[in-house]
Amino acid sequence: MAQEFLDSLETRPREAREAAQMALLPGLLGRAISDCPGWRDQLAGVDIASITSRAALAKVPLLRKSSLKDLQTARPPYGGFATSEPGRIGRTFMSPGPIFEPEGLGHDWWRSARALYAMGIRSSDLVHNTFAYHLTPGGWILDAGARALGCTVIAAGPGATEQQLDAIEKLRPSVYVGVPDYLKILLDKARELGRDASSIKKAMVGGGALFPSLRQEYGERGVAVFQCYATADVGLIAYESPGPDGTVEGMIVDEGVIVEIVRPGTGDPVPEGEVGEVVVTAFNRDYPMIRLATGDLSAVLAGQSVCGRTNMRIKGWLGRADQTTKVKGMFVHPEQIADVAKRVDGLGRLRLVVGRSGEQDVMTLKAEASGSKAGLAERLAEAVQEATKLRATIELVEPGSLPNDGKVIADERSYG
Repeated sequence: MAQEFLDSLETRPREAREAAQMALLPGLLGRAISDCPGWRDQLAGVDIASITSRAALAKVPLLRKSSLKDLQTARPPYGGFATSEPGRIGRTFMSPGPIFEPEGLGHDWWRSARALYAMGIRSSDLVHNTFAYHLTPGGWILDAGARALGCTVIAAGPGATEQQLDAIEKLRPSVYVGVPDYLKILLDKARELGRDASSIKKAMVGGGALFPSLRQEYGERGVAVFQCYATADVGLIAYESPGPDGTVEGMIVDEGVIVEIVRPGTGDPVPEGEVGEVVVTAFNRDYPMIRLATGDLSAVLAGQSVCGRTNMRIKGWLGRADQTTKVKGMFVHPEQIADVAKRVDGLGRLRLVVGRSGEQDVMTLKAEASGSKAGLAERLAEAVQEATKLRATIELVEPGSLPNDGKVIADERSYG
């Protein structure tokens, strides 16, 4: 069967795409300065009319995602980076940090339909969406894309696994949407309880890394799994698309963004194939983003996707450029570990180690402690859960035994 495409943008010559996007840049920057006081400050001194190439764009200052919290505190609610035009913002979300994000009005505002279509989802599919709908935008991002394709969506959200199995068994959705790990929880629980979850044949996952061993396990259980890469600030950034034989190599950049890979700590693009930080410029009238430094690591893949789509490909998520990391779809910040230290007296250095066990993300907090340790591990476990909304195993160690390297979050997962 010939590969289908959502629209002709996906197959246009690379030179045509590049010329079209570069021609749009001065208008994007000009509108951002006109509508958004935060962008007016961020882009002060930039010659807007001259930003018509990647080389010129690379000289525009980065906006670091890690700085949004402080910028929003100084200029609530969005740091002055969202439109001030009345009636353009339909919803507000709060992601961990906290960082607040707007959602504007309109069809598939987050642009996720392209990712869903590329993995083969059509209007006949019933989509079981387990991304959260509460406060954070994940559920809404994929919900909007699925409905834009004409799909019916089960607004499941996370948790309540047995209730979800009731819905899956009776409604028989063909598609799972959510974080990579939770699908395994659902399938394992269905097997344990003798419930029928066999209707799920495809899955779109995000919010965390899809480890190769887990993708292989899903394939052996009859579920074809694909990834999308999206953020609350930008919407869809990149997505996987299978070739004619079903294989996947890398992620295709969305048509609504420009992606650069830069040397961490700088705004300088790195050569093709070199790992660096993902920087995104998004053509969004309501919440424009110009050179947002995401803190994620990736690299550009040479060549073109065998599926026929012609846009740049990246290797996918390869970890974090800073110590902030993502665990079970939730960002964990160094500031949150510092908050744990403030809640419990008598501690030395702390280090949160993130790993994998049984195909699940796991956290271990190593804490230097002296004196009486009675009840200390329990208090620390409670403090970690309050600060991060995630559970951690506590390991008490001797004072001075943790490295003096300034690192408070160590991601020891393998992304190979």
